[in-house]
Amino acid sequence: MNRQLHFLSLGAFCILTGISLLNAAEAPTITVRKSDSLNISFTGIGGSEGAAASKVLQNDLNLAGWFSLVQPGMGTFSISGTSAGGVLQGRVVKAGETVLEKAYQGNARAAAHQFADDIVQTLTGHRGIATSTIAFVSTRTGHKEVYIADYDGANGRQITHDNTLSVSPALSPNGRRLAYTGYQAGYADIYLIDLVSGSRVRLVKFPGTNSGARFSPDGSLIACTISKDGNPELYVVGLGGGARRLTHTRGAESSPSWAPSGSEIIYACDETGVPQLYRINANGGLGILVPTGFGYCTEPSWSPDGQRLAFNVRSGGGFAIAVMDLNGGGARIVGQGENPVWGADSRHLVYSTGSTISLLDVPTGKSVPVISGLGKVTEPTWSR
Repeated sequence: MNRQLHFLSLGAFCILTGISLLNAAEAPTITVRKSDSLNISFTGIGGSEGAAASKVLQNDLNLAGWFSLVQPGMGTFSISGTSAGGVLQGRVVKAGETVLEKAYQGNARAAAHQFADDIVQTLTGHRGIATSTIAFVSTRTGHKEVYIADYDGANGRQITHDNTLSVSPALSPNGRRLAYTGYQAGYADIYLIDLVSGSRVRLVKFPGTNSGARFSPDGSLIACTISKDGNPELYVVGLGGGARRLTHTRGAESSPSWAPSGSEIIYACDETGVPQLYRINANGGLGILVPTGFGYCTEPSWSPDGQRLAFNVRSGGGFAIAVMDLNGGGARIVGQGENPVWGADSRHLVYSTGSTISLLDVPTGKSVPVISGLGKVTEPTWSR
């Protein structure tokens, strides 16, 4: 495929060689106090594969949002390493003390992503997003097909070749499976693809519409919309089959999003005439209205830390992205776009603006386009 996913570089990098490392078998960690500065200096990755690794790592550290990159010798933490022969040896030092040292196998890009995530985890206590994958729908071929790419837009490839509607993709938390709604049989069914083997099965094929699959946190179940009983209702389906109905309303249920514990689901329902968000036990029961303060709400996404909810609202004739504190802090609009989905760090969202998929750092409001040039791109989903 003539790849047209555009990788965005966020600044120049410097490369130093001849870096001496300690025993890479040891990987000490530290806990950073709130008073500690997260200024970091990056002295580059040396070695024959260092240039490629340096470029990827610097971009990852910029996109992570937790750090300020400063001149060598000026940061609280100093990051360095070497990359050659399919091995990256990375090191993080604070005040002369090694706080992270580890060897990473694989190509320079993959190894740099792993190093970046370990830096985030070690220095902040939060999960990183550099090794994650996104999937989305593109009209590049003239049909809506599903594509996947690295979180930064690189390594993109087309997954479905159905030459019909292939929409509503959902990546499993570990990124190894993809569920989507396909129309190969002439109506909407849910298909499951093993991204490692390439095998595909038609998982949900009841009469009527079967759509909008979303994986549970452990990847063993999907929540989806099924209309086999006449009305689009919310169901939970096992990957081996079997469907359990959750809702019983006069409205249409859609867009389920699981709580990190797997015990609850937030979804959209238009029973009152306009879509609102509701919260229900994953075993069923009564859906309870989520008080967002907005009159039109769709596409909820529950953050992995359980603290926040992102969703779409109507705004100025288009759609805006709102984020709500589930502990009672209210909701606010953080940007314009559709289909917001949280990353593993509960800090970043990916979302669509029609021609691009962008990465939004919610605390800072910084938005970076990561995918473009593929026609209309919509419905992003993100592994965790």
